[in-house]
Amino acid sequence: MKRIITCLLTALGLTTACGQGNYENAVVTEFAELTEDQNVIVLDVRSADEYAEGHIEGAILIDQGKDDFIEKAKATLPMDKTIAIYCRSGRRSANAAGRLAAENYKCVNLKGGIMAWKEAGKAVTTDTYEVDVFKTKSGKTVKFHALMHSCIRIEHNGKEIQIDPVAKLRDRTVNYTAMPKADYIFVTHEHGDHYDAATLKLLSAEKTQLIMNQRCADMYGAGKVMANGDKLSLKDLSVEAVPAYNTTEGHLQFHPKGRDNGYILTLDGLRIYIAGDTEDIPEMSAIKDIDIAFLPCNQPYTMTIEQLVRAAKTIKPKVLFPYHYGQTDVTTIPSQLASEGIDVRIRHYE
Repeated sequence: MKRIITCLLTALGLTTACGQGNYENAVVTEFAELTEDQNVIVLDVRSADEYAEGHIEGAILIDQGKDDFIEKAKATLPMDKTIAIYCRSGRRSANAAGRLAAENYKCVNLKGGIMAWKEAGKAVTTDTYEVDVFKTKSGKTVKFHALMHSCIRIEHNGKEIQIDPVAKLRDRTVNYTAMPKADYIFVTHEHGDHYDAATLKLLSAEKTQLIMNQRCADMYGAGKVMANGDKLSLKDLSVEAVPAYNTTEGHLQFHPKGRDNGYILTLDGLRIYIAGDTEDIPEMSAIKDIDIAFLPCNQPYTMTIEQLVRAAKTIKPKVLFPYHYGQTDVTTIPSQLASEGIDVRIRHYE
């Protein structure tokens, strides 16, 4: 597949002139090939209402009609990726492609838009959560759904994995009733934005394996307990519980050392670090070979921007998702890590 994509990009001329204000058009079959490549970001530039009615799975939404379109695009889209853009019919996406190409992005516009996509029998989804798709070492698909704050849904090889599932946080909600029962649930610690007993029960079935720290297991009355440093081999994945705690004086009571967990999940060779609520602790220097990292960023409970950048430079993940960031402005993180070769992706994990 990678060779096919490379040939297609070459045929479309994407190895050259996009940075000079040019972009290329692709028909549905070509565009569909692009969406399979991990080096391509699919961008929907319609309105939020149009996106909710049906969109290409994994597409990021940035409304090109908004005044802050370019600002949001620069904060969200990595410069080293090809941006595959679509709208309803191809007009708005052509405009967006031209504007982004002028900012030196490599761009491909879908001719005929999502109307042509549907007419060709291609699938769309109404799932409004942002989805990032990766491949494991043997070519299996792993999908990450950005649900809310610290809540992450992972799909892998027909299995459902939920991280810190919480149904309501302030004015935001996650509709877990529309999701399948979980095969695995991981809970990092007891705080209400991570531990929700009712949602754990909702997502649980006889097959479900629930993994948490001691405090959460005591509160819930069930679950496999993992302490910092524990390792566990399961049928579909392996997991390591790693420390997550505060180090700043005056904040130590929020997440005391030794109580809470972060998790490193390995899915068919793909290593995923979910940090939980932590600051940039010394133990991060032992975390190696991470493909995807989720690092929190909101004070006084987790990291500052400076701490997150320092943690990312220590861990060196291939892809970084800042999460659990509340009202913290995380849009400066990509530029601060540009020289590190880390693909920083900003998703709606407020």
